[in-house]
Amino acid sequence: MTVVIDRTRAGQKKAGPASAAEKARRRGDPGGGLYKPRTPIYPKQVRGPWRNLKWALMIATLAIYYITPWIRWDRPGGLPDQAILVDFAGRRFYLFDLQFWPQEVYFITGLLVMAALALFLTSALFGRLWCGYACPQTIWTDLFIQVERLFEGDRNARMRRDASSWSLDKAWRKAGKHLVWLGIAFGTGGAWIFYFHDAPTVLVQFWTGQAPATAYVFCALLTFTTYVFAGTLREQVCTYMCPWPRIQGALIDQDSLQVTYRIDRGEPRGPHKKGASWDGRGGCIDCDQCVVVCPMGIDIRNGAQLECINCGLCADACDEMMDRIDRPRGLIGYDTDKAVAARAAGQAAVYRLVRPRTLFYAAALVLVSGLMLWGLTQRQAFDVHVLRDRNPIAVRLADGSVRNGYTLKIANRSFADADARIRFDGPAGALLKTPAAPVATDGVSARIEANTVRAVRVFVTLPEADDDEGEGEGEGLGESESLPVAFTVTLPEGAMTVKSTFITDPGARP
Repeated sequence: MTVVIDRTRAGQKKAGPASAAEKARRRGDPGGGLYKPRTPIYPKQVRGPWRNLKWALMIATLAIYYITPWIRWDRPGGLPDQAILVDFAGRRFYLFDLQFWPQEVYFITGLLVMAALALFLTSALFGRLWCGYACPQTIWTDLFIQVERLFEGDRNARMRRDASSWSLDKAWRKAGKHLVWLGIAFGTGGAWIFYFHDAPTVLVQFWTGQAPATAYVFCALLTFTTYVFAGTLREQVCTYMCPWPRIQGALIDQDSLQVTYRIDRGEPRGPHKKGASWDGRGGCIDCDQCVVVCPMGIDIRNGAQLECINCGLCADACDEMMDRIDRPRGLIGYDTDKAVAARAAGQAAVYRLVRPRTLFYAAALVLVSGLMLWGLTQRQAFDVHVLRDRNPIAVRLADGSVRNGYTLKIANRSFADADARIRFDGPAGALLKTPAAPVATDGVSARIEANTVRAVRVFVTLPEADDDEGEGEGEGLGESESLPVAFTVTLPEGAMTVKSTFITDPGARP
């Protein structure tokens, strides 16, 4: 049996709208122009477990954001001692004991893919938990609203004050609020630049005018965006600017847990007088408390909506009202559309966390995480590349021998200096040397400093073959114009061999 749940208020007494935003939505007021002006939303303060969870996560996430750049991490060799640092000047990304080079951008890509898959899985299971509890826009908007309450009072006081004419009381409260907002926004932008420079150093440089220009630019940019997005635009960022509300529609289904109005318990709704019977009616008394506490200004009783961020504040408000009228809690809470439909049909609710889409997201997350872990475990501290000179490709010396030049780039990704021994593997009789140094019969040594790439310049000279010895393959200069050769570099982790070629004719093409 298929049950269609009508979430509208058809057939019920239409109660008065609870907010200016709801009024504008119901009458479809276009605002008299091409674009509809923003209707201010005045969310009411609410108490409850979901609100407490939001406070806890706000404190935790803000503490992580502001404190992380100040965590020190000892690294040898004069390297930065900041635990997490995106060092553009040094072209390194430091993450505690790990450091990533620009060539290893695939690790950063992998982390972003893992974050996206985790977000997909969370949304498929529990709806928009990220939006309601951990999104930076939500966190800072919550903080700004709390500052607004401290200066201007709760919902009714703010509405009255905005509707009143200007006075000294109104002016100082508004000015104080905006000054604190600017302070928080400036702190946000200031903390951001600490992730890209040594925090104690750039803090002093910032106030003495010696910081890089990019520090001032990005601090101003983050200050401006935080102040405007969290103080003025607020819910419009989520509704009109963020793509996630549209994407999440493809991730959730009828088995996803979301903040839901239990229509099977709440309808038919309407005002209720104390002492009156509850027979023949639902538990919703049409108090609109779920609307006035919503930071998005929506009515959850109308069903799942684009604007809903699943913050759960409407559930706290409804539970508080249910306690007052001595009715069971849970009229609004985390539930699934399928469970609500089943209960409305008199059937038992069934919850399916394990289903094809959640299995797919979980498997993809495990696969990418496994690849990342494997890549980190197989990551080598040293890397060697060889570049043969292209101009000139070869040089014929006065004695008839031919010399090729090579540059070996040896990367040391560890935090300690290392000694490298370079040996040439090629035709018999070839001589290896470095510039301004004698021929090395047993190889060339080089010191590779920690966290650097050392370019080691070497020359390989192959003597001209005698007439009676030119028959031997690989001895001296024969008719071949290109010979396969290799360099073996011995490092603390072992020997590494890289291949190249030797050009025997200076006029030949490589």
